[in-house]
Amino acid sequence: MAVRRLAPKELQLKDFAFTPENLEWARGQLTKYPDGRQASAVIPLLWKAQEQAGGWVPEAAIRYVADLLDMAHIRVMEIATFYTMFNLAPVGRFHVQLCGTTPCRLRGAEDLIHVCEKRIGHQFDVTPDGALSWVEVECLGACVNAPMAQINYDFYEDLTPEILTKILDDLAAGKEVKPGPQIDRQYSAPEGGPTTLLDSPSISGSGGIAAAEPLTDAAPKKPTAEANQREAPANVDTLVKTAAKDGISARATEKALTDDAPVSDAHKPTLLAEARGGVADDLKLIWGVGPKLEAMLHRMGVFHFDQVASWTEMNLRWVDQNLEGFKGRAVRDKWIEQGRKLASGWRPASGVGEKPGD
Repeated sequence: MAVRRLAPKELQLKDFAFTPENLEWARGQLTKYPDGRQASAVIPLLWKAQEQAGGWVPEAAIRYVADLLDMAHIRVMEIATFYTMFNLAPVGRFHVQLCGTTPCRLRGAEDLIHVCEKRIGHQFDVTPDGALSWVEVECLGACVNAPMAQINYDFYEDLTPEILTKILDDLAAGKEVKPGPQIDRQYSAPEGGPTTLLDSPSISGSGGIAAAEPLTDAAPKKPTAEANQREAPANVDTLVKTAAKDGISARATEKALTDDAPVSDAHKPTLLAEARGGVADDLKLIWGVGPKLEAMLHRMGVFHFDQVASWTEMNLRWVDQNLEGFKGRAVRDKWIEQGRKLASGWRPASGVGEKPGD
């Protein structure tokens, strides 16, 4: 790893201070630690300072965070210069962190590096329009979808030089770009669709999913074109009704079904054309909801905490399956439970919600 130094003085900000909103958030972070241990909040505060400064940590921000935590400036300087998550020089509006570790190298990361060098320049160069910058980083944990890159907060996977070039051009032009796998796969599933467990789950009379057929010594069958054209998983409603005939409760059946089983529009919750009174609740107070997801919920017709609080589990699953790029988020983060707390008037100490318990 190269030596990490602060940006030249001519690029540094003269001073830095948190906005009132970020200062309130920072004070909320301090309450998470016992008296005398507030220095433990140094990394989240540096991260918030980086966000506010436009993607990098100026020297003035390092001093500010040190003073806020009553730490020696050099101690915070050591932290900021050690962790590569902190950028020490200005970056573009879209900062590309390109994985150059072994799995990505074997799958073509070298060609992607050449794309960045040709399109942007050297590492940490910023394009004249201020849109793009890049850096090679160590493993980002998406090896199965190699080669990949992280751009701001999103992963872009299964990249080729042509795909990465188009992504960079579209981002610089202000166009919307789809994160995640860039080929025909769902998340980390096999390319081209599933190759195992292709049959729709059948319900056994014992209250669960029927057991798989026993293994035999026969040679495994090769996938056929017919197998790749099987029907999509059965509708949840159909499976629930089938299970009911065998005396299995709807709740037990729904719990046993895979997350990929589609939920019909009969379970669509009540949605609004616009916020009541023209003022929407701050949905970002729901843990896991950021500006992008909040905008998606507004387009869907969700503006208020009491809407979320009134959902049934099947309403939640309908919303979850329609969160393009965020599927699984609503169920995983227990939005109904969070919505009820927020609708009651409760507010989290931080501006990013409170992570629900397991």
